[in-house]
Amino acid sequence: MPRPLSVQLYTVRDQLVADREGTLRRLAGLGYGAVEAYDVLGDPKGLRRIVDDLGLTVSGTHAVQLLGPEPGPVLDAVATLGTDLAIVPAGIPPEEFTSRDGLARTADRLNSLSDVARRHGIRIGYHNHWWEIEPRFDDAEAGLAHAVDVLAGLLDPAVFLEIDTYWAAVGGADVPALLRRLGERVRALHLKDGPGTKEDPNVAVGGGTMPVPEIIAAAPDAWRIVEFDSCGGDADALFDELSASRAYLTSLAAA
Repeated sequence: MPRPLSVQLYTVRDQLVADREGTLRRLAGLGYGAVEAYDVLGDPKGLRRIVDDLGLTVSGTHAVQLLGPEPGPVLDAVATLGTDLAIVPAGIPPEEFTSRDGLARTADRLNSLSDVARRHGIRIGYHNHWWEIEPRFDDAEAGLAHAVDVLAGLLDPAVFLEIDTYWAAVGGADVPALLRRLGERVRALHLKDGPGTKEDPNVAVGGGTMPVPEIIAAAPDAWRIVEFDSCGGDADALFDELSASRAYLTSLAAA
């Protein structure tokens, strides 16, 4: 059975503050079957109750708090949400991705965290921005490799990657090629679109510069998660763009 299309709840962060249940109901009404949480410690029991009532799945959760001194309560919250995928989305200084020593330290940190999470039945993942893509390193087999390629080679097999495809493109990657190189390490994709710049708002998936069909073909088994870092217009415009994103991705799946 194919996985339902998910949406990263950071996309609707302002709307969740105003009306959490209504916002989640509106996403379900658009046809999304899953959500990716981002505020893991913000009432996980309440969020779980609502998503269960709406028939939604929690595809995973971002949890920057895992990098804090006490990951145990964070992992308990992840389990409460009903997912076994906990993703570190930030919190590691960008300069750590500019040297091999920094990448080794990053891998050690994620691998150690993975050992702790395994005892909770949870897998640890890492989510990229552009700063894990822009630095390049000489590689004996691949020539110039992105920092995230080097990092992947240092990670324990249990640690997965959630590739933000838009930020990977902004950082200079050929995203389908990157995904093919990383292979089964990629368990989730953030699908977003836009003009391919750091500053401009996102647009509906399929409405910008991203080669979405090729990206999906390169990682066919990964969770597909729609995200907007920002969107032009008001809240209604955002939901219109979310609806258009789902329609486009659904049309690709049906083709």
